[in-house]
Amino acid sequence: MSETYISVEQQGAVATVWLERPEVHNAFNAALIEQLKQCFIGLNQRDDVRVVVLAGRGKSFSAGADLNWMKAAGAASEAENQADAQQLADMLYALATLKQPTIARVQGAAMGGGMGLAATCDICIAGDKAMFATSEVRLGLAPSTISPYVIRAIGERQAQRYFLTAERISAAKAVEIGLAHEVVGMDDLDAKVAEIVAALLLGGPTAQQASKELIALVAKRDNTPELRSETAAHIASVRAGQEAKEGLSAFLEKRAAAWCSTATSS
Repeated sequence: MSETYISVEQQGAVATVWLERPEVHNAFNAALIEQLKQCFIGLNQRDDVRVVVLAGRGKSFSAGADLNWMKAAGAASEAENQADAQQLADMLYALATLKQPTIARVQGAAMGGGMGLAATCDICIAGDKAMFATSEVRLGLAPSTISPYVIRAIGERQAQRYFLTAERISAAKAVEIGLAHEVVGMDDLDAKVAEIVAALLLGGPTAQQASKELIALVAKRDNTPELRSETAAHIASVRAGQEAKEGLSAFLEKRAAAWCSTATSS
């Protein structure tokens, strides 16, 4: 029977996905990647989960690739390596396209693929002891599969520095370059994550999903007539939905929207 390298804890409408390899700093292997992918695919089908938090047990968030896994990859053919890398790319895409808002809770090292996980989440909250790096070049590799998410987070100019130098990035620097949204003391990390979760639960789930789609639609595009038409069509579709009607009614009636009570009672 294969080992289980992740666990999911649900509290109300919040699911926390834990990386469960603390003895190797939550490093990736093929099984962990597959388990994460299937977990994210499953969560995407669930309406009772409103927010997904990604966290790592032990001292590290994730140290990236497992050394034994990397050694095996070095002995594999190019076709085998491509299939292996495709699994990682598909896992990150499953995380990136979750309909729920996602939060990375980074308490320690987030290296290589671990930094990729943090960048892929919608929101990254780092403890002040957290450390990030795209460390691949020091192993003769490149941060290929994580690059769409890391470059989206920190921009091309910062990527030119950190992809090439593999310098370690402190939590404070991570906030400065856009990788993390906030840094807090380690004792305050869970409270800050809970604060962000509470803010997310006040939003309509359909509206949040639409907002995530909107970012993908608009990002890095010129404000052309075509884009303006697409954004107008987008809001028209959202406005026509039942959730928008409920949200407006709740605002006018000075009451909490239905999804708020559902999130706290589930």
